[in-house]
Amino acid sequence: MKLYEMAKAPNPRRVRMFLAEKGLLDEVTCIEIDLAKGENLSTDFSAKNPMQKVPVLELDDGTCISETTAICRYFEEHYPDSPKLLGNDANEKAIIEQWTRWVDFYLFLPIGMGFQHTTDYFVHRMNPIKEWGESNIEQAMKFFDFLDNHLKDHDYIACGRLTAADINAFCSVDFGKVVNLRVNESHPHLKHWYERIKTRPSAAV
Repeated sequence: MKLYEMAKAPNPRRVRMFLAEKGLLDEVTCIEIDLAKGENLSTDFSAKNPMQKVPVLELDDGTCISETTAICRYFEEHYPDSPKLLGNDANEKAIIEQWTRWVDFYLFLPIGMGFQHTTDYFVHRMNPIKEWGESNIEQAMKFFDFLDNHLKDHDYIACGRLTAADINAFCSVDFGKVVNLRVNESHPHLKHWYERIKTRPSAAV
C-alpha cells in the first residue's frame, strides 16, 4: 500500500501515528507530496483525490481512500487484531468520534484557518483575510482552555486510554506552533498530557 503525504503536515502525521500505535507502519510505503510546489494539484494526484489534499491511501488494487479518519478506519477494520484506537464497542466508538470531531472543528480547523490567513504560505492560491485568521487563532486558544479543564480529571482524552482522540489532539496541538500557539504553564493539565504523549515512540514518526 502507498500513503501519499507531506511528512510535516499534521493530517498525514495523524495517520502515521495511528499506524505506529497499531504496529502497522511497515504496511505502507510513504510517498512525499510537496504542497508548496503544488504537486497535489497535478492531474495524476487529482485522479487519486479530487479534493487535492493529503493524505491519500492507495490500496494494492488501485483503490484510493482520502481523509484521515477514513484511512484510519480502514486499518482499524482490516487489522482487527491490532490495538483498537477507534473504540471497542458502540459506546466507546461514539465517544471517541465525538472527541475527534470536536478537535477537528474547534482546534485543528481554526489553527489551519489562522495559518492560511495570517501567513503568505498559500497567498498564490487564495486571498488571505488577516482578521479572519486572527479570530480563528483566538478560537483555537479557547479550545486549549477547554482541553486543559477536561484533562484536569482525565489522563487521556477519552475512554481512559490512548485512542485516536489523543492522536488527533496531540497532532493538532503541535500544529498550533505554526501560529505561535504553544502549550505552557498557563495550561498545566494540557501540558502534562502533551509531554506524556510526546514520549511515546509513535510521536516521533
